[in-house]
Order: sequence, then structure tokens, then C-alpha cells
Amino acid sequence: MGRIDGLQLPWSTVYLPDGTAVISERDSAQLRTVKPGQLGTLGKVPGVVPGGEGGLLGLALSPDFAVDHYLYAYFTSESDNRIARMRLDERGGRLELGVPEPVFTGISKAGTHNGGRIRFGPDGFLYVGTGDSQRREQPQDPKALGGKILRITADGQPAPGNPYGENPVYSLGHRNVQGLAWDSAGRLWASEFGPDVNDELNLIVPGGNYGWPDVTGAPHRSGFLDAKVVWPSTATSSPSGLEIVGNTAYLGALRGQRLWVVTLNGEFAATPVSYFTGKYGRIRNVSLAPDGRLWLLSNAQNPDFALILDLPG
Repeated sequence: MGRIDGLQLPWSTVYLPDGTAVISERDSAQLRTVKPGQLGTLGKVPGVVPGGEGGLLGLALSPDFAVDHYLYAYFTSESDNRIARMRLDERGGRLELGVPEPVFTGISKAGTHNGGRIRFGPDGFLYVGTGDSQRREQPQDPKALGGKILRITADGQPAPGNPYGENPVYSLGHRNVQGLAWDSAGRLWASEFGPDVNDELNLIVPGGNYGWPDVTGAPHRSGFLDAKVVWPSTATSSPSGLEIVGNTAYLGALRGQRLWVVTLNGEFAATPVSYFTGKYGRIRNVSLAPDGRLWLLSNAQNPDFALILDLPG
């Protein structure tokens, strides 16, 4: 087990081809690096306007990083939540952060419910988890970007084959998507905050409607898809970052201050099992490093930290 101290509200982690970890800090808008076991600073992302749950949030590495050197970031600006990409180039033995190029803008912002998770899928397209930004009319409106999972090209255009035609929306009826990951069969799963009850792990299908704000959890209501895992009490959950290794899902819990492990079996999910309850604080993100170990990002510990551990379960 390893530990990297000195972080401030870390939110997301990606790994460069040489194994360097890049971590976003929500409020400082800094990109931090860890290599090998040493904490450094890559630079501050310009244009980030933190506030409430907004700031520098999700990161994703281009599938063609070896060629284009692009790092993608989801962040809150003065006017919206947006996605920009920046080149990471090595000069004189040091990484340099390029100027952000906006590729997708116009996602509504608020003090809470900003979503923010981004990941490239097995199909090469960028998936984006958004929140309803406290606008309850947005999740059920396929023309609105809030309360959705979006699927776009690397240049920010609606991906071909999306369920609503020339529209970035991939699924709707979400409250505040926090985690995105794929199982061994290429099925997309997403973690999501409920209101004060019914946090969720959902199996995502194109055009699926997950119910918010009409329903939460698994009410078996016609027209809506039930969550595969429901945590009735947010005191034990608030599932944030999600990673899937093979067919095992690992979810960090903020309010629950633990790591949840869920075995997936096709379209079904087993009863969650918890680890490290109360031991490492509010776990914001879970990610699989190239060496096969899990990195957990802990928030609200002053200072915050990254924890590196072997796979539990």
C-alpha cells in the first residue's frame, strides 16, 4: 500500500503511457503529477471558476494520446460546464501543459449537481456524465444537456449511432452522474447520487430513461429503467468514482466513507460489500493504474491524499 499526501480536493486521475498519474484538483484548478511516488505540479487550467461542487472535475486521456498528446478536462467556467482538451508535450525532460481548446460547451452549471465524469469508451467515443444543475426540467428533456450521459466524438460532435440522431444525448433521466465504467463485455455502468435516498448503480443502454425526477431507485415503473443496485440510505453511500476490473465494480463513497465492491454477472449485480469503512475519509474517485493496483482519492482530510492499494475482494 502506498500513499501520496499534499493534495487539495482531488477529483479524477488518468495515467500517461509512462505510468505518470495526472490528478485534477477541483478548487485550485491545478493538475498534479505523481511519478514515481513523488508529487509534482503540471499547471493550472485557465478558465476554471470553482464554486460549490463545480471546478476542475473529470479527466480523460485521448485514445490516440501517443499521436495527439491530448488530455481532456471537464470543468466549470464563468458561464457553463464544458470540456476542453490540452496538449501535454515533453520539453527538456518536463511535461508542459498546452492552451485549452474547448470542444464541447453549454452544459448548465450550478452550485451543486454538476456531474463531471468523462471517459473514452471501447468504441473510441467520449462519454460525459452530467448533472441536472438543480433544473428538474432538464433530465427528461432530450434537447437539454443536463441530467444526461452524453456520447460525443473526440472533436465534440454527436457520435454516430446516438439514439436521438444528431444529438449528443445517449441516456436521460439522471440526477447527478458521478462514475462511468465498462465491464468485460463492453456494457456501460454508471454511478449516480440520489436525493437523500436511493443512490444508484445503473446499467446504461442507448436511449434508456433512468427516471429522475419522476422516480428514483428501482420502482418498476413503466417507461423507466430500474437501477441494478440501490443504496436506500445516503449515509452509507454517495457513490462517486467508479472503476470496473473484469466483472467487479469498485465505487468510492463520499458520505459513506468506504469502498463498495459489487460483483457483476451479465446484466445483474450482486449485493455490495464494503471495505475500509471510516478509515480513509470521503472517497471521491477510484481508478485502475497500469500496474494493476487501485488508486483512491480521498477528500476533506486536510490535507487530502491518494491511496494506492491491491485489489480488495
